[in-house]
Amino acid sequence: MNQYKAIDLGLESLGLKQDKVLSRNLSPKDLVSDIIKNGEGLIASSGAAMIDSGEYTGRSPKDKYIVEEGSSKDKIWWGEVNQKISEDIFNYLYNQVIEYYNTSDSKTYVFDGFAGADKNHNLSARFIVKKAWQAHFVHNMFIRPEDGQLDNFTPDFTIINASDVKNLKYVDHGMNSDAFVIFHLGRKIAIIGGTEYGGEMKKGIFSVMHYLLPQKGILSMHCSANVDNNGKNPALFFGLSGTGKTTLSTDPDRPLIGDDEHGWSDNSIFNFEGGCYAKTINLNPDEEPDIYNAIRPGALLENVVFDKESKIVDYSDGSKTENTRVSYPINFIENSVFAQGRDSIAGNPEKIIFLTCDAYGVLPPVAKLNPDQAMYHFISGYTAKVAGTERGITEPTATFSPCFGGPFLTLHPYEYAKLLKRKMREFDVPVYLVNTGWVGANASSGAKRISLPLTRKIIHKILDGSIEKTQFQIDEYFGFNIPESLFDIDSSILNPKNSWDNQSDYENSAINLVRKFKKNYKKYDLGDDDILNGGPL
Repeated sequence: MNQYKAIDLGLESLGLKQDKVLSRNLSPKDLVSDIIKNGEGLIASSGAAMIDSGEYTGRSPKDKYIVEEGSSKDKIWWGEVNQKISEDIFNYLYNQVIEYYNTSDSKTYVFDGFAGADKNHNLSARFIVKKAWQAHFVHNMFIRPEDGQLDNFTPDFTIINASDVKNLKYVDHGMNSDAFVIFHLGRKIAIIGGTEYGGEMKKGIFSVMHYLLPQKGILSMHCSANVDNNGKNPALFFGLSGTGKTTLSTDPDRPLIGDDEHGWSDNSIFNFEGGCYAKTINLNPDEEPDIYNAIRPGALLENVVFDKESKIVDYSDGSKTENTRVSYPINFIENSVFAQGRDSIAGNPEKIIFLTCDAYGVLPPVAKLNPDQAMYHFISGYTAKVAGTERGITEPTATFSPCFGGPFLTLHPYEYAKLLKRKMREFDVPVYLVNTGWVGANASSGAKRISLPLTRKIIHKILDGSIEKTQFQIDEYFGFNIPESLFDIDSSILNPKNSWDNQSDYENSAINLVRKFKKNYKKYDLGDDDILNGGPL
């Protein structure tokens, strides 16, 4: 039975009318049927459902707020990422959201599931939504309950999505727009209004995990993870958009644990999610066959352009947005541990890889970091945007995001970095910085980016441990260790200094990048000498 009344699930405590009918944990088939019936979307030629998320085709970080309340206010990293909002404003908007639900005649959907494959550290999450496609999205992205787990389900956190509700008093409230994503950590509730974008729910729970787990000594991480075919030698891949995190961790020789969000306890790493949320812009079946083949019945495409007659998707068309996406259950990736019948869990990582796309041509293709350097680069979270990736970007532009996931942090970045350093030392895990961008020239020069096959070869040298058999030299600007040679890889590219035709240009570019690192780090400097020792020389 999928039909419940609010009183059956204890939702009257939220303010919902006791007799309000709710459709709980519908199957993908039923949800897709409702998507079509409600006029929310269509079916692509591949069999996947297709929807448009309206005005918002991505997250709206300036509309995200956390209520300043007693249980959490002294722990939150307040600022641009976590904006304060009063209890009074939250209550005003919460009442609007509940009134909308109580007066609406359209179907209400509930999905109850979990975040965290490790049952010792997971979060029971409840989502209440008004659109069938949003219910389909969270069904894909979170861990779906097994038989019997819904019988006595009590949510640890609830997200109520009222995307049709707008805050018409946002100016009076001192808010950014009529959209809002507000977390009340004390009441364990978040409300969403004014934006349909499904990623707000996904990253909302991620932010909650970022708040809860580090306080228990568990490192929450914005990274992908994989293992070898024997389920051993786990590796973590950190990196911002465009660095190759998803592509490089989706390896035909290494089953995927997860592509985006993980926790690291005292004895394991574990995926937070039950699905994947992949970009589809310029998706190429030859280069990313796993993602392409996952777009089938049960997957959900967002904001793609398609032929009206054939319903064939044109993945090269970014006229709606460059942030076209697809969500699908993780078992749609055939080479994943979950598809092989195992939980998305592995032992402690044996390798950690920080990915960056350096458009200045200064960072080496690979470098080994000591624990202090790892903390510094973890807090920095560097990559670079290049011309054409966003409107207004006409030359290489440095981008920094603390812990490679700044928009989702709830505590100060230093808290996550301290945990990383402790775990690295406790479990003797090496950290490598891998540059997937340019070496020997900057991106504006017309030079080509490091090839994906070359980067994969470097990654494999890290994972099989052979990189440790080489001699290293010290980088004169950043102080980390660069291999002098790496077997069959052209040694001339390993040290950027040797790759530049004009040494003066190299020195100017390196000094420029060092300055950018130091300027950015001032925002997070708490006077810890160990971290400062890990920065540029």
